[in-house]
Amino acid sequence: MAGRTMNDFRILRLLALFGALALAACNPAGNAASDPGEPPLAGARIGGPFTLISQDGKTVRDTDFAGKYRILYFGYTFCPDVCPVDVQNLMAGFKLFEKMNPEAAAKVQPLFITVDPERDTPQVLKEFTANFHPRLMGLTGSLDAIRQVASAYIVLFQKQDSADPKAYLVNHTRQAYLMGPTGEPVALLTQDGKPQLIADELAKWVR
Repeated sequence: MAGRTMNDFRILRLLALFGALALAACNPAGNAASDPGEPPLAGARIGGPFTLISQDGKTVRDTDFAGKYRILYFGYTFCPDVCPVDVQNLMAGFKLFEKMNPEAAAKVQPLFITVDPERDTPQVLKEFTANFHPRLMGLTGSLDAIRQVASAYIVLFQKQDSADPKAYLVNHTRQAYLMGPTGEPVALLTQDGKPQLIADELAKWVR
């Protein structure tokens, strides 16, 4: 992908492994007020400007979320298993964080960015996101726009051949990010763990 190398991808996978291990040792939510130190993704070349279309059919830019933390997950609504489960886990963790600290949670915008813009129209995304959280926003756009934002976030995706042109699968990088108020990368979020792990990680970084 433009502007990225396979070395970037290898670094991200190592960060993912580190992040998964770090979650097991993170402080419980009750200690979130203590200084957690430098975010694990500080300085990483992840993220960048984008212009996409929201589930309400409106143009959305990355600058629209200035001052907000962002949970970003790339997937697609026709995914038969992994994406819905990942999003369910992430939003369950986010809901728990809302109960723990509503004021901090209000500073977070969860985003679902499709890697299948051909089928994921705004209406399809709106129906999908409504299943998980009222504040989860689905984003789509042209294929070029999706490629650009995926490249910026080191997300790889590829449409698979299918005998039925409407029933294809899309292979993609499975990753969830917590981005900071200025769009800076903060941490990776586990999609596999219990909601408490996700809530604790959010409590660790969201201020």
